[in-house]
Amino acid sequence: MRDPRGEAPWLPDLCRLPRLAAMLGLAQLAVVVLALAPDGARASWTFPRFLSASGLALWLALAVAVLLCKLRTPISRLPQRAGALAAVALAATVAFIGAGVIHALYAALGAEPLGVGFWRFTAGCAAVTSLIVALALRHFYVSDRWAAQVGANARAEVDALQARIRPHFLFNSMNLIASLLRRDPVVAERAVLDLSDLFRAALGAGEGDSTLAAECELAGQYLSIEQLRLGERLQVEWDRVEPLPWTLAMPRLTLQPLVENAVLHGISRLPEGGTVSIALRVEGRHLHLRVRNPAPPQDPAHASPHRGAGHAQRSIAHRLAWRFGPQARVTAGWSDGYYACEVTLPLEA
Repeated sequence: MRDPRGEAPWLPDLCRLPRLAAMLGLAQLAVVVLALAPDGARASWTFPRFLSASGLALWLALAVAVLLCKLRTPISRLPQRAGALAAVALAATVAFIGAGVIHALYAALGAEPLGVGFWRFTAGCAAVTSLIVALALRHFYVSDRWAAQVGANARAEVDALQARIRPHFLFNSMNLIASLLRRDPVVAERAVLDLSDLFRAALGAGEGDSTLAAECELAGQYLSIEQLRLGERLQVEWDRVEPLPWTLAMPRLTLQPLVENAVLHGISRLPEGGTVSIALRVEGRHLHLRVRNPAPPQDPAHASPHRGAGHAQRSIAHRLAWRFGPQARVTAGWSDGYYACEVTLPLEA
């Protein structure tokens, strides 16, 4: 939820179940630490005493988490420093009032909780709660900022890929169409339509994931235009081992940059050209997507003949890791005159 100014709340969202569980876990951890701390001046911690302290800690943690969850948007309207102090003060107030109620109930029964007086008990609960809440909110805040930064980097990298495609591919395609206008207007018209479809698919308005089917179609449209430019020098071979998860969601521009690298850094540099092979198969719970092409001999002065392909591959690997986690992999290498890049993606349940 965003505030009326259109900004996302900066206060961490404690409404999420994992974070609520973390708050409860921190409360229980505080009780365990107190129980294990050596203190010979006081009575030892019995099991009933431990259960009572745990119940109080968990109840206070739940009350604070729910309160900060409900007040997340109003607190986020404050400056961050003032809002953070307000959140911690609210947590301390809830703990003070809750501990006071518990102490009063124990006093009515003729006992003192944990063997301490009213002010020591209530102030101690408020102080410990404030410390735990402050540490938890700081941790969640940093975690949220890191996740947002990673997501922004992933979006920036795909934007950079799109910006690279626009001038490079557009100029080549327009030169091709200009050369076809007089000698083969029908083919020129088809190239214009293919170019339009390609850019509509690759750079269309709106954000969101693509699919395996859409990525293959995008790569096919790119290759069809490049085949008009390179002629017989460029051959394309698709190896689709069905069944394939054609509706599998994946980041946009996953396959097309790899195919473009195969053409620009491989086929176009060979006088005789060659074949770009695109293989798709499923093994177990993973999808394997492989692009292979003949490449010039490896330059001993450099680690790879595909130095220009490195940025695209790193960007794709970064975005896939953000989308699928550590099970997503991008591997590439040159061997026996061929360069191959393979993408491995986990299949979603």
